[in-house]
Amino acid sequence: MYNSITVESWHNTRCSDNVSVSETESLNRDKLEQYQLIKFRNMLSSVLATNLFYRQKLNKVGLRHPAEIQTLTDYQQIPFTTKDQLSADQSAHPPYGTNLTFSPSEYIRVHQTSGTTGTPLRWLDDTESWNWWGRCWTSVYHAAGVTSEDQIFFAFSFGPFIGFWSAHEGARQIEALSIPGGGMSSLQRVQAICSNKITVLVCTPTYALHLGEVAQSEGISIVDSDVRVTIHAGEPGASLPATKKQIETIWGAQCYDHTGATEVGAWGFECEAQSGVHLNEGEFICEIIDPETGNPAEEGELVITNLGRIGMPIIRYRSGDQVKFKTGACSCGRQFRRLDSGIVGRIDDILIVRGVNIYPSAIENVLRGFPEIIEFAVDVYRPGALDEIEIRVEVNRSQDSANQIVEAVKNAFRQNFGVRADVKVVELGQLPRFELKSRRFTDRRTN
Repeated sequence: MYNSITVESWHNTRCSDNVSVSETESLNRDKLEQYQLIKFRNMLSSVLATNLFYRQKLNKVGLRHPAEIQTLTDYQQIPFTTKDQLSADQSAHPPYGTNLTFSPSEYIRVHQTSGTTGTPLRWLDDTESWNWWGRCWTSVYHAAGVTSEDQIFFAFSFGPFIGFWSAHEGARQIEALSIPGGGMSSLQRVQAICSNKITVLVCTPTYALHLGEVAQSEGISIVDSDVRVTIHAGEPGASLPATKKQIETIWGAQCYDHTGATEVGAWGFECEAQSGVHLNEGEFICEIIDPETGNPAEEGELVITNLGRIGMPIIRYRSGDQVKFKTGACSCGRQFRRLDSGIVGRIDDILIVRGVNIYPSAIENVLRGFPEIIEFAVDVYRPGALDEIEIRVEVNRSQDSANQIVEAVKNAFRQNFGVRADVKVVELGQLPRFELKSRRFTDRRTN
């Protein structure tokens, strides 16, 4: 039964420039699950043999041979992996921990997480795993209609954070022209985009907006540039309707969201139908659980297993991302499931203000609905018995217009969240700008 689909068939039927949907993306649910289990058992053979971290973890629950996983129900008996477990392992066995399937000499790349939610994790890739990263990104590109005819610009500084290193590898695999933007100022990047006739921009959504701000200040019309597609990762912004609309207006291009993580891989992409973020289920097994009970749910925490990163794998990893399944079929023809609005937010980042749960991404969506707002910052205080929210905004308008926007933002905030916010206008350029993940939300409450 489980040999009706082979792993080799996937690699022989990958998308080409003329095929937007691969054979695997078109599989029905039963056949796709068969395929996932084949890949998982193949990975498990190596992992159980030589990966100390997962061998100990899986042996504790009686799993000693890949053949013991015959169904997804069997698979779901495997215990979760958490970031705390991985961090503890790397602290106890520095620098890379025991989640290594091969000898150290087999690895060719090291990257680390951004550290925004704790101590950074270091992650290694061997040649096979790095090729797998690139394959995941080819799915991102094909879904956005990007081909070998495109010129792709990476507005990214290329440090130890994996960022768009993997996107660059994916561009190599589809044989598109790649122009790295490391070591450049924002103005130099805008100029490079225009002078190189760039057709695809890859960066964080925040930085796409900032490049637009820089271009406007220099009198450069980027809406008339050759950019037709922008692809974004690192934050939820590109799936937020208001942020997406601003990016598309500034660049005159179609904006696409992409989701991934250093320790996991490039696990999600938005297609040309623009109807939610597809889970890349040809390369990952994805679940949604209730974060409190661990039971399956339609909305909750995303749990992921990667199926092609044998050298340093992730099995049933609790991502910490709040997501929701989107119902119905996608008009693009892919059978992979989708997430409604991509990543809603980090579960740990939710703000509870006067008993109301508010995700930072929801606040951003409200504020980005005002095109006059150039940048913003949100602080939560508890000066007395009650929580207070202060929103600082930079506004590209006259003082009278700015006062009107302040009142409009206050009303919108109250209507959307049922709480009041103190909104203040600050001078242009006073708030920080971000190339990678933005840090606009600060909880200053002491308890």
